Amino acid sequence: MDKVSGKLTVYFDEPFWVGVFERVEDGKLSVSKVTFGAEPKDYEVYDFILRHYFSLQFSPAVATAVKETIRNPKKRQKDVEKQLRGTGIGTKSQQALKLQQEQNKQERKAKSREWKMAEAKRMFELKQQKKKEKHRGR
Repeated sequence: MDKVSGKLTVYFDEPFWVGVFERVEDGKLSVSKVTFGAEPKDYEVYDFILRHYFSLQFSPAVATAVKETIRNPKKRQKDVEKQLRGTGIGTKSQQALKLQQEQNKQERKAKSREWKMAEAKRMFELKQQKKKEKHRGR
């Protein structure tokens, strides 16, 4: 049976609070970044997860190593506290976010290029029409 795990990291990235959702599925990591604005309370984060998790746009999957370990509960708690003290996101997550950003950039460029070409064609047609109206033989 395949295991799916998720992780949410909320940190302060001047001037906003940012949340990074990491999802590991079939040994592949995908990431989504959310800007919260003001510091979110625990119940606000929980409410956000319940309402918006399935509408998040995750990055393309990046292969990652998944370790299966069973650890002492005290050790796990210590690790959680250590993670809370640390800031930032993991390098794999950063790579996945960068990949998603690049894809969005390419899509935006393609749409912009199409729009510019359509606008140029429309303007050309408008000029041609005006030119024809001027030379009607009057």
